[in-house]
Amino acid sequence: MEKKLLQDQLRRPLRDLRISVTDRCNFRCSYCMPAEIFGPDFPFLPKDQLLSFEEITRLVDIFSGAFGIKKIRITGGEPLMRKDLPALIEKIFQIDGINDIAMTTNGVLLSKYAGQLKQAGLQRVSVSLDSLNDDLFAKINGRGVKVDAVLKGIDAAAKAGLKIKINMVVQKGVNEHEVVPMAQFFKDEGHILRFIEFMDVGNTNKWNMEKVYSRREILEDISHVLPFEQISSNYSGEVAARFRYLGADSEFGIISSVTEAFCSTCNRARLSAEGKLYTCLFSGDGHDLRTPLRANKSNDELAQIVTGIWENRHDRYSEMRDKNPERNVSRKKVEMSHIGG
Repeated sequence: MEKKLLQDQLRRPLRDLRISVTDRCNFRCSYCMPAEIFGPDFPFLPKDQLLSFEEITRLVDIFSGAFGIKKIRITGGEPLMRKDLPALIEKIFQIDGINDIAMTTNGVLLSKYAGQLKQAGLQRVSVSLDSLNDDLFAKINGRGVKVDAVLKGIDAAAKAGLKIKINMVVQKGVNEHEVVPMAQFFKDEGHILRFIEFMDVGNTNKWNMEKVYSRREILEDISHVLPFEQISSNYSGEVAARFRYLGADSEFGIISSVTEAFCSTCNRARLSAEGKLYTCLFSGDGHDLRTPLRANKSNDELAQIVTGIWENRHDRYSEMRDKNPERNVSRKKVEMSHIGG
């Protein structure tokens, strides 16, 4: 299959593919899967609607062979709730051209699976942790889970040889006072901590601008305790601005898609657990790949479908948010739990 460099209407290339393997999670974080909505009777996807490992692997093979995709990130929901996930990692790792496989997780199940994941070919994990305070963290995750459960998962990932980043969603009035303690702790631990502005993903997290603790405020808080300097990006399209602590090799990052949007360099496609391709984290509707996949369309035909989707893409939601905030915030958007971050 001949490789083709895909570009959208704004000349943004397709570089990364993020794959959700489940819409289920063992947490009920208020900014992602609030418990009052995602309760015991919530209709999660039945098994036959999920893409099988074979179907996911075939699509990754097409994205790699036709478009030169090298980076894959496994997401959820909580991806480790998908049975036998290491087997999927191993299948993807064996695909020619794929050289970077990462996963986003809440970390609780890493203690059990870190070794298997590393052996299967996983290289990196991003672990979500929004506070070091047990009571606050238990409230945020909605399940009463203590911080130590996540820290044990992080330690297991480190011992297995996985590269680790920590993601902290900062919400004003909730956990902004934890910015400095988190920065100090993970600076000493040697893991990169990334602060994420509270985003209006989906329609269930009760987002409003007043809850956003901005990049400027985060940097100001840290500067009073830990001097730092901004450093250049690792690659074009990197979403986190990078900062290095003075006199140290360790660094932190900030993902500021609300106050300093980076739509102009976004090169990510997202595949939902039931096989819909989304071209923006804030999309309302995805493009169905499961139906043609199960209708035995050829790899070339599937590649043509993806080509049409990407070449017609013109999403830039975060850049447009401020121009019409009420319309943009209230319009229907896919939930974060359905396509990962």
